[in-house]
Amino acid sequence: MALRLTHVLLIRHALVFNVLSGDARGYDAWASRIAAGDWMGQEVFYQAPLYPYVLGALYTLFGRDLLVARVAQAAIGSLAAAALGYAGWRLHSRAVGLAAGLGLAVYAPAIFFDGILQKSTLDVFLTAIALALVADIVARGGTTRRWALLGLALGALSLTRENALLLVAVVAAWAAAPRGRLSRQGLSSTAALLAGVAVAVGPVALRNFAVGGGLYLTTSQFGSNLYIGNNPSSDGTYVALREGRGAPEFERTDATELAEAALGRRLTPGEVSAYWTRRALAYVRAEPLDWMALMARKAALLVNAEEMLDTESQEAYAEVSWLLAWLGRVTHFGILFPLAVVGAWVAWPRRADLWILYALTAAYALSVVVFFVFARYRFPLVPFLMLFAAVGAVALANGRRSSEARRALRGAATAGLVALVASNWPMLSPDLMRAISAHNLATALQEDGRHREALAGFERALAIRPDYGPAYNNLGTVRMALGDALGARAAFREAVRLQPNSSHARTNLANACYDLGVDALERGALHEAEALFREALDVSPHHARAWNNLGIALATQGRLDDAIAAFRQALAADPGLADAQRNLEKALGK
Repeated sequence: MALRLTHVLLIRHALVFNVLSGDARGYDAWASRIAAGDWMGQEVFYQAPLYPYVLGALYTLFGRDLLVARVAQAAIGSLAAAALGYAGWRLHSRAVGLAAGLGLAVYAPAIFFDGILQKSTLDVFLTAIALALVADIVARGGTTRRWALLGLALGALSLTRENALLLVAVVAAWAAAPRGRLSRQGLSSTAALLAGVAVAVGPVALRNFAVGGGLYLTTSQFGSNLYIGNNPSSDGTYVALREGRGAPEFERTDATELAEAALGRRLTPGEVSAYWTRRALAYVRAEPLDWMALMARKAALLVNAEEMLDTESQEAYAEVSWLLAWLGRVTHFGILFPLAVVGAWVAWPRRADLWILYALTAAYALSVVVFFVFARYRFPLVPFLMLFAAVGAVALANGRRSSEARRALRGAATAGLVALVASNWPMLSPDLMRAISAHNLATALQEDGRHREALAGFERALAIRPDYGPAYNNLGTVRMALGDALGARAAFREAVRLQPNSSHARTNLANACYDLGVDALERGALHEAEALFREALDVSPHHARAWNNLGIALATQGRLDDAIAAFRQALAADPGLADAQRNLEKALGK
C-alpha cells in the first residue's frame, strides 16, 4: 500500500493524472453517467461492465475525484498481494507465500496499473481471490461454501475479463472430477460453483436480455475481438476495424456498421458478433500456415519482457515516478516468466495435487493468444506466474544449501535460462510505446480543445520517434485548427510519406492543399492555386471540390478545354456538386 500510494503522489501533478485518454476516458464517462443515475443503460454491454460500475459507485459516494479512485485502486491492489500470499502459503509453504505476496507487492506493472483508470486492478484482485480459494480447496478440501465463493469470484472476474469464462469451464471440470472420475460429490461441487457464477453473471445477463432481447452473458464483443486478432492484417496486437478509430466509443459503432453494410440489413448485437466470428474462422481455414505463424508471434508477445501498451505506457509514467522507474528495472515480466518456468519445473512432482494451477495458467494464456496481446490483457496471468515464480525463487535460495538440491535444480535452471532468453528477446520498442503514449495524451488534449498543449504533445511524440506517422497526421490537424495551413501541409506530407496507405493522412493532405489552393485562388495567384489543387488530386484523385476549383483556376487562365475536363472530373466524383455543374455549363457556353 505504501508503494502504491507513493506512486500515486508522485504522479499527482503530472498531466497524465487528470487528462484521460483511450479506455480510461470511456470508463470515466461511463462511471459519470452511472453516478448521475443512469444505472441501467440503453444497450447490450459491449465492454465488460464491473469496473465502470465500481468506479460509478465511487463517484456517487465521493464525487468525480480521480485521486480517490486511484487510492481505492491502491488498496485493492494491496489486497490482491495479500490474497496471493495466502494462496502461496496454502499451496506450498510460508516462504513461498511471502515470496508470492511480496513479488506482486513490488511488481512494477502492478503498481503502474493500480495507478491508472483501468479495470486491470480488479482483474488481478479477483484472480488472486480465486487463487486463494483454489488453494484452500487443495489444502483443506472443497466445501459447498468454498466452491460457491470460487464461482462468485470467477463470475465477477468474467465481468472484467470476458475470457475468464474459460477458467470457469476448467474449474468446473476440476470440481466434477478432481481425480479424473465423476462422483456425486463432484457434481454437487460443480453445482455450487456454477451457482456462485450465476449470482455474479445472472444480473448482467438479465439486464442485457431486458435491453437487447437476447442472451448475452457478459458482453457482445467476442466476434469483433476474435477478428481483430485473427485476420490477414493482424500483427498480434490491436488494430482498429477502421483506421484511426481505435477509441472505445468507436468500437461498437464500427463493428456494427461494417457488418450491416456487408450483409445489407440491420443486425442484433449477437448477429454482429457472429458475422465477425465467421470472418475470423474463414481466415483460419483459408490461411492455416499464416494463422499458425500469427499464433506463434502472439505467443512470443505474451511472454515478452516489454509491456505492450493499449493507450498509456508504463514508460511514460516512469518519467514522472522515480519509484516506478526504479522498480521497472528489476521487477518486470522478463524476470517473472523465467522464474515461473523454474518454479513450474520444481513443482512438477506435485502435479497430482497442483494440476489445476497448471491448467488454469495454460487456459488463461491460451485465452489471450486466441485474441490479441496487450499488457493489460496479459496482466491477469501475473498472479498464476507469481505463484510459480515464488516456488522457483525459494528453490533457488534453498539450492545453495546442499549438493542434492543443486542437482535437482539443474534441469529447472536450464529451462529458466531458455525462458530468460526468449522473454527478453527484443520484439517491441520502448521508445515507440513512449511515443504512442505521448501521442494518445495529446489526442485527448486535442479533443478537449487544448490545441496549444496538444501541439506540444505531438511534437514531443515525434521527438521520441520521428518516424511515427500518426503523430504527424494529428500534428497537421492541430496546426490547421491553429490557422497554420502551411505547417499543416508539411505535417500531412510527412504522414503520407511514412504511411502511404493511410487514407486519413492522404485525405487530410488533400484538404490542406485544397484550402491553400482556395486562398491562392482568391489572391489571384493562379499558377500557385493550380499546383496546390493538383497536389491535392495526386493524393486524393476523387476530391470533387479540388477538381472544381482546379477548373476555375484553369478557366481564369483562359485554358477552357482543360477547365471543362476538370469540371467533368468533379461531376464524375460527385454528380450532385452544383458548383461544378454551373461552372461546366458556363465554360461550355463560352
